[in-house]
Amino acid sequence: MPITADYHLHSSFSGDSDTPMEEMILGGIREGLTQMCFTEHNDFDYPASPKEPENIFELNPDSYLYDFLKLKEKYASRMKLCFGLELGLQPQIAKKNAAFAKAHAYDFIIASTHVCNGKDPYYPSFFEGRTQEEANREYFESILENLKVFSNFDVYGHLDYVVRYGPRKDKDYNYEQYLDIIDKILEKLIDGGKGIEINTGSLSRGTLDVSPCSDIVYRFKELGGEIITVGSDAHTPNMVAADFDRATHVLAECGFRYYCTFEGRRPTFHRI
Repeated sequence: MPITADYHLHSSFSGDSDTPMEEMILGGIREGLTQMCFTEHNDFDYPASPKEPENIFELNPDSYLYDFLKLKEKYASRMKLCFGLELGLQPQIAKKNAAFAKAHAYDFIIASTHVCNGKDPYYPSFFEGRTQEEANREYFESILENLKVFSNFDVYGHLDYVVRYGPRKDKDYNYEQYLDIIDKILEKLIDGGKGIEINTGSLSRGTLDVSPCSDIVYRFKELGGEIITVGSDAHTPNMVAADFDRATHVLAECGFRYYCTFEGRRPTFHRI
């Protein structure tokens, strides 16, 4: 497998996973990985609902770090483990996110938009009463607003997350529909020295393409983007490194001959 590092992983320290971290590591070893980066969720101001109690996505970083360090030492001869974070961005919590990101020495930080104007596209209510294109556009515009007020991250995660949960997913979706706003997002990321990820988790959730779609990955490269990571967004061991062969193909088709890993917030480039 050309890609041997999974840089988007969740365990029971994230509000949407029950899997012990050690089980995720063993899943990575079985898949032949040499490096894994846990990117546990922290989403301040995540909207409470009957299904999601208040503060479900607020991480206890001290407990997370304690277990992480024990397992990093235990598996040092078999797997390189990195200490990461997935921060959910919203404009009104930019200062809280900045303080949270600085409080620990993370190896890698993903910035993601899970909540757009108070709603998570995971739920059908985000799309009610309008077309999927209108919902998608609102989501992309919210990313640009987040980028204007927050910059302490390394890559932006699943840039078209909204498409993953839309009524028709990505069946009627292409970059050209939103190029006016997506180009601004990509240019802002590149100007700030940030990267994007190829997130293969969308494929298991019914999309036809990775996230962001291949056209966005190509456009990122065309505009001068260099930093790109690959992550499965796995929450269970059986999904670790899922569809990495597809990610390898997308990287090659888009002109990338490498992928990145991080340590101490510094990228390393690996040939594929």
